[in-house]
Amino acid sequence: MRLSDPEPPAELRRRAGMAALVVLFLFAGIGARLFTLQVGDGQSWQSRSERNRVRLERMAATRGRILDHRGDALADNRAAFDILLVPEDVDALPATLARIEALTGHDLPDPEEVEAAARRRPPFEGIVIEHDVPWETVVALETHDHELDGVRLEVGPVRTYPRGPLASHLVGYVGEVSEKDLRSDEGYRLGDRIGKTGAEKVWEKRLRGASGAQQVEVDARGRRLRTLSQVPGTRGESLYLTIDRRLQAFAEQLLADREGAIVAMRPRTGEVLALASAPGFDPNAFIGGIQADDWRALVEDQLRPLNNRALQGQYAPGSTFKIVTAAAALEEEIVTPETRIFCGGSHQFGNRSYRCWRRGGHGNVNLHDALVQSCDVYFYQVGQKLGVDKIAEYARRFGLGVPTGVEIENEKGGLIPTKTWKKQRYGENWYAGETLSVAIGQGYLLATPLQVANMTAAIANGGFVMRPQLVDRVLDGSGAVLHEFQPEVSRRLGLRPRTLREIRDALHGVVDADHGTGKRAALDSIEVAGKTGTVQVFRMGKEQVKTDKLARHLRDHAWFIAFAPVENPEIVIAVLVEHAGGGGGTHAAPLARDLADFWFALERGRDYRIAESGARAWPAPWDLPRETTVAREIPEGAATRADSVANASAEGEG
Repeated sequence: MRLSDPEPPAELRRRAGMAALVVLFLFAGIGARLFTLQVGDGQSWQSRSERNRVRLERMAATRGRILDHRGDALADNRAAFDILLVPEDVDALPATLARIEALTGHDLPDPEEVEAAARRRPPFEGIVIEHDVPWETVVALETHDHELDGVRLEVGPVRTYPRGPLASHLVGYVGEVSEKDLRSDEGYRLGDRIGKTGAEKVWEKRLRGASGAQQVEVDARGRRLRTLSQVPGTRGESLYLTIDRRLQAFAEQLLADREGAIVAMRPRTGEVLALASAPGFDPNAFIGGIQADDWRALVEDQLRPLNNRALQGQYAPGSTFKIVTAAAALEEEIVTPETRIFCGGSHQFGNRSYRCWRRGGHGNVNLHDALVQSCDVYFYQVGQKLGVDKIAEYARRFGLGVPTGVEIENEKGGLIPTKTWKKQRYGENWYAGETLSVAIGQGYLLATPLQVANMTAAIANGGFVMRPQLVDRVLDGSGAVLHEFQPEVSRRLGLRPRTLREIRDALHGVVDADHGTGKRAALDSIEVAGKTGTVQVFRMGKEQVKTDKLARHLRDHAWFIAFAPVENPEIVIAVLVEHAGGGGGTHAAPLARDLADFWFALERGRDYRIAESGARAWPAPWDLPRETTVAREIPEGAATRADSVANASAEGEG
């Protein structure tokens, strides 16, 4: 072919056409793909691009504080660093986790756990792989930040309990949100902390606050470049409790090396001033996730430190229940205040002899004397005439047998037996002899220390059963009061004024009279009323044995209830000492006395001295007001009346 030929050969033209057609098809395909990417899927790809470049990150809310009624913090917050990992930004998850472990020396979750967690959260949301890391870990990770794509440190609020074990059962603790919590509330995310027990759990919705969010720009490796915008979270509401932290601390110190509970209340309002249960625990151990061995040690401990004895412990009320039997006998006119019954040390009923706590008996006693000296024989005979169902009716008037309604979860209701109850529970008839045991607070009867304190308050305040109150007011994040709680009457006793007067006078005699079983609760300047109680744990045979000679778990429980001043009561106290090995007059009354004396020292701004027979542990300086002093030894010649009777014969122990 020559260059001067006017047209290319046909073969060349055919090949050129085919090439042009291929190019046309290629450009058509590219155009179609571009159309699909930019128009059809444009919004989706734009969203993915923005999400890689601009991410919306959640900001945890600051949890509301829990304070005593004076504003001393029992649960607070502090800043803490968490290690977060974004799986989408990590090339090799196992290698990354191994590198973090090498840098920090801490065990981290397995890659399988992290991958499982990643599937349960929105894309690009960080997973907390370790909470509240120490400063040394922060430095190590920041130093090697360039090696750890998809890993970052995040600072945020974490719960802290500045008083450690103080009021641990009442305040409770927080722990990591569970799968059940995540299913029930969409507001939670993996790694969040939620109230697990106590006030932390009951008031969770108010304490938790509302999370905020921020838009952050990140680079291709998922590292933050800058914050574009943010909406701050809403701080949780704060709770002011009714308890006094100083009185609570002193009550817990009185229970040092003991198992038991102490409840202190204002009788007219139902405000709980102290709710102590021993032994306790440190809620700080739960903040970052408690170790398996530590958790096992707590739940397997035979002393049950996680159990709130004040409102979950159920015990026979012992002779403190004679208040109920006395009220029923007077109201039903089984006896009058002048009626006398002879006590020779035992009461024969059927083929069994029911003993009085005092072997020689009390002689001829009326109702006043029977309460003052805690005569069992008197109440055996009164209970026999009343019958168990009538006793149960009056027990319910005092709020026994049902939860008090206090704002803490898992409160127990105790047990008030009746003929019908036994038939339904055991399929057996009620035996008349069982009524005698119930009349003196034994047998099937069960009550919590809080119920017994509330029963005492109803006598002290003139016949009103109050709903115990633990929260005084709720404040929002700015400190404004959202709600103030008012006293709430659950029911009225419906007793005649004369009945209340007779019982109050007798309870005063328990502490003030020469033969009173509660003389060790007496104070110098303030008149105290009270009632002792002893609960038999081990059933004796015909021979009476001092329970302090038995194995510890078989020894008697000791009760004491009190209110003071007698004429215008300001405080009610209930003390229970488990396995004390003796009566309430010996083992519980001195604790009630010391707590009452300490309370009046706080209220009246006077010096305070611990009597020799009272507390085993001395108050720490931070637990006392500035104007209050503590003397470990009473100067010679300055012994109080309470001290002078402390070593007297422990006869009255009923």
